[in-house]
Amino acid sequence: MKDYIVRCSTNDGSVRAFCATTKNLVNEAQKMHKLYPVATAALGRLLTAASMMGAMLKSEDDLLTLQITGNGPLGRVLATSDCHSNVKGYVGNPLVDIPKNAQGKLDVGGAIGKDGFLTVIRDFGLKEPYIGKTPLVTGEIGDDLTSYFAVSEQVPSVVGLGVLVDVDLSVKAAGGFIVQVMPDASEEVICKLEENIKNVTSVTKMLDDNMTPEEILKVVLDGIDFTTNETLDTKYYCNCSKERVEKVLVSVGEEELMDIIETDGKAELTCHFCDKVYNFDETELRNLLKKARGEKN
Repeated sequence: MKDYIVRCSTNDGSVRAFCATTKNLVNEAQKMHKLYPVATAALGRLLTAASMMGAMLKSEDDLLTLQITGNGPLGRVLATSDCHSNVKGYVGNPLVDIPKNAQGKLDVGGAIGKDGFLTVIRDFGLKEPYIGKTPLVTGEIGDDLTSYFAVSEQVPSVVGLGVLVDVDLSVKAAGGFIVQVMPDASEEVICKLEENIKNVTSVTKMLDDNMTPEEILKVVLDGIDFTTNETLDTKYYCNCSKERVEKVLVSVGEEELMDIIETDGKAELTCHFCDKVYNFDETELRNLLKKARGEKN
């Protein structure tokens, strides 16, 4: 099954929902970053959330970044998305290996740590991006995003995310949903929604049962009339290039570039998002130094 997102809304417009299946893109991230299972689960959940929140963006140049920084061994977990739900991300320590939690599941909360923050950056191409920051609730990511929507955006939401890692470290299933209640929602709809969510025992279980996003939405919105507005593809995509890396090198300034030239005579930079390596020899670095000084080559 390909990765895709379903966006729907109730017929009265009082609830909107997104549901995604992301097994392939999370699998790609696992292989690319050589992630251990708990790192796969953490990054996979954040990438899934980013893909659905990317579908909320309206303009071509809009960008979304989700960043979790906790006091656990995983370090920073970061995921970005554009308006086409092209996602990429990384974790600080991909080789974290900790015992499973009390339920016998991958301990994402323990790997991330509860003491920290979830930061959501929405870049709409204006002078300053919109930045929302909330304390972590459990470190399990779904709970933390639910809290973020309620506190920072005042939109009551439920976020369910799941990643199932197989014994060979590959991703067996991945996906999730976001359900948001609009201000004009009736008490009847809210109560029905709450009842449905209580009956959702595990997102991972639904994914493992090969339920499609459409089928998961029928469970979450059971008894509420809704319409599917859009189905869109999502994928792991890194837009790094040598030209972009050159701009980074120029931006470090003359002094730093001169130091690199005199000390090493070359530079090797690795993309955080796809682990691609870019090499620059002394001639290339000296040309970049001229750019940093505002000179013409």
